[in-house]
Amino acid sequence: MKSLTNTRLLNLPPNAVEDIKKIHNLDKPGRMDEAIDLLERWLKKQDHIIKKDFPRSYLEMTLISAKGSVEKAKKLIDRLCTMKTLLPHFFTKTNVKAELRDVLELGFVVPLPKLTEDFYRVLLIKVTDTIQFTESNILGYFQYNMILGEYLKTHDYVNGFVIVYDYQQTNILDMVTKLNPIQFQQYVSILIEGYGTRLKGIYLLTQSKAVDLIVTLVKQFLSQKISERMKVVKTLEELHQKVDKDILPVEYGGKERPTSEILADWIEELSTEENVNYLKIMNKACTNEKLRRSNEFNEEYMGMPGSFRNLTVD
Repeated sequence: MKSLTNTRLLNLPPNAVEDIKKIHNLDKPGRMDEAIDLLERWLKKQDHIIKKDFPRSYLEMTLISAKGSVEKAKKLIDRLCTMKTLLPHFFTKTNVKAELRDVLELGFVVPLPKLTEDFYRVLLIKVTDTIQFTESNILGYFQYNMILGEYLKTHDYVNGFVIVYDYQQTNILDMVTKLNPIQFQQYVSILIEGYGTRLKGIYLLTQSKAVDLIVTLVKQFLSQKISERMKVVKTLEELHQKVDKDILPVEYGGKERPTSEILADWIEELSTEENVNYLKIMNKACTNEKLRRSNEFNEEYMGMPGSFRNLTVD
């Protein structure tokens, strides 16, 4: 993988890449290149996968998501390509500033610049206005996360993610009643079984008793292992016990730039011509199901319109 440098958006400690490779037994000289070569040769033999020339950086991060397993990496690639074919409405947007700016005024996801000591990226998620929630802008929020997922897949190098949901100003009951369970289930499945998102912790910041509704809803779609990592934190002091202050924005009692500044930078970065063009290419990384040797994948994972198995990637 080409050398990664620190940016205002994504900071990487000097030892991050090599240490993460070591965690997944990919640190020996030539081992990562060998694994990527295996994936490239495999892709050329998959008649049903339309795109053959994935960036090597993309394949490298897929291997990290798969904990160094080439076979698991193959499944992640196949799953995501299939999901882009069977659930194309999640992948129709490419320009955040032009197409999704209004959606981000209702809620947003912000990857925070600094990594945890064990190389996890913290994602800060805040829902600010549930009154304006509609099926359309909820889908837009999901589409934004697909754009972000594609970007992180090729520009970041992490061991996984820690998610902080800020529900302090959220009408949780209103939000839950407006969510389409099938659509939400499909969205979670794409992130975990498609992009291979590995979650170390999920923290819900709120004092509302209605948070139990969210916990109950989300746990329906997650394995027990991931479900046990979901915790409610009622105060910033409790959050600081889970996430270091150096990582959190100033309005959360931390030392990082304000969330509004970080979000503004992300909107600009995700809307560059280079990224928009890349997304147009990656959104076409689909499958031709007529050429698939077996329909087992569709039956096992998609179960259209929504009967997914529990998600178990960790």
